[in-house]
Amino acid sequence: MGSLAVTGEEMLQMSFDDFQKQTTLMTNCTLLWKELSDHFTTLEQDLKKKSEAIQEKIQSLANETKETLDVLTEREVTIEGNVKIEIGKVEKRKEAALFAFENEDTQVFDDGVVDLLGKLKSFCVKMDFRGFWKFVIVRKKELDVLRVQIPLALSDCIDPAKFVLEAISEVFPVDKRQVKSDEKTIDLGWACVLLLESLIPVVADPVFGNTRPMVTPTMKKKAQKIADVWKESLDQRGGIENVKTPDVHTFLQHLVTFGIVSKEDGIFYRKLVLSSAWRKQMPKLAVSLGLGDNMPDMIEELISKGQQVDAVHFTYEVGLVDKFPPVPLLKAYLNDSKKAATSLMEDPNNGKAAHLAGRKEQSALRAVIRCIEEYKLDAEFPAESLKKRLEQLEKTKVEKKKPVVVPANKRTRANNNGGPMPPAKAGRLTNAAYVSSFPASTTTYIRSPTHVPYPAGVPTYTYDNRATGPAMYGSRSPPCVRDPYGYSPEHSSPVMMTSPFTGPALSYPAYGGYSNGVPVYQQTYYR
Repeated sequence: MGSLAVTGEEMLQMSFDDFQKQTTLMTNCTLLWKELSDHFTTLEQDLKKKSEAIQEKIQSLANETKETLDVLTEREVTIEGNVKIEIGKVEKRKEAALFAFENEDTQVFDDGVVDLLGKLKSFCVKMDFRGFWKFVIVRKKELDVLRVQIPLALSDCIDPAKFVLEAISEVFPVDKRQVKSDEKTIDLGWACVLLLESLIPVVADPVFGNTRPMVTPTMKKKAQKIADVWKESLDQRGGIENVKTPDVHTFLQHLVTFGIVSKEDGIFYRKLVLSSAWRKQMPKLAVSLGLGDNMPDMIEELISKGQQVDAVHFTYEVGLVDKFPPVPLLKAYLNDSKKAATSLMEDPNNGKAAHLAGRKEQSALRAVIRCIEEYKLDAEFPAESLKKRLEQLEKTKVEKKKPVVVPANKRTRANNNGGPMPPAKAGRLTNAAYVSSFPASTTTYIRSPTHVPYPAGVPTYTYDNRATGPAMYGSRSPPCVRDPYGYSPEHSSPVMMTSPFTGPALSYPAYGGYSNGVPVYQQTYYR
């Protein structure tokens, strides 16, 4: 077959189609090139940034290494000088101790702050840690004065570190006091913390301060052994969840004071701090324990547990106010407290709900007001309305304690049906052990659970603290005798005084069916 002739028009069309294909290919190649070029440019920029970051880290590490080497060099240079200083102090303290023993009979102390310091120094100079401990633990009311005077007194000890460890050894790391099974041991954690805090400036390095306590290796080893004993006995105390806060505080302060904090125990320290986060000193202790980097997570955990006020204190300690604004946290805490109070009021089986709800709201208000004043947040969160609310609650509480004025009715004479009545002059009898029918109870009557609860967290009603019985003595009613044993209307009927009248003693029903039991409330944990 012969080939068909191709016309000019068909050749032109074929050329145009081929041109279109070439154009499309060039366009795709251009786009691909641009994409690859951008990709490599991005990789180059990323590599450059990473390289710069690495260089900065290298420079930073080099600077830190240089600073550390300088510090180590300075430490090594200053150790000899500091040792000479300490030896000189020990010699002076030794001479003072010998002088004190020689003139022991001539020492006379008067009452007052000056002589308080003299007494403390007398114990320290003689290294009488037992006498010192007994002297301090009975003066908790003078805590502010002791906080100033004890460091001055400890400066006269030949070995202040040993003195403090021996002084607190009765209760730390294990309480060695012998008490009967029916007796309650007095918490002396405050005294342990006081002595450990007072020791810090005494053993501080003259050059490096508190970061390097001047404690002998023997005492440091003994302090570490004490810390190990406390940790080993933790299970006997009920674990971290049940250990007492004063014990936790004493242990952590012990670690910081003697500089025996271990990085490996960071998780353990964190659990202890969070378990007692409401303590005022805990934020500073947390930083001293090396938990500064963990603070954001710790603050978030406190917030999730409803401890917003504690979270605010931790926030200010580490400077995370921008990340955790305090005002929203305080408002959230108040809202949570109101919800908790409302839930208490809605319990129909709790006759003490109103009182408990009121105490909870007062505690929350005081804590928030203290935060506002301490951190000067009045501009963002005025405390006036909170203070007025607190005054209202306190006023309601006071009104509950006001006595009821019993109207003077005509005296009812005794009869055979009503039982014997004391004579009109009974109120002036001095030899008769009269028990008043209107006891002046020191307790507050609690709202009956059968009543419909108020919608507010705190009741607006008030009850008097005196049982209003029938007025039967007229204007010459015998004076009320305050019952020292906390008279309760639920107890048996009052016994009347011996009188010439005969017949059964009068008995009165309990006041309105209300219980007069006094609940025991846990003290608020806020500072």
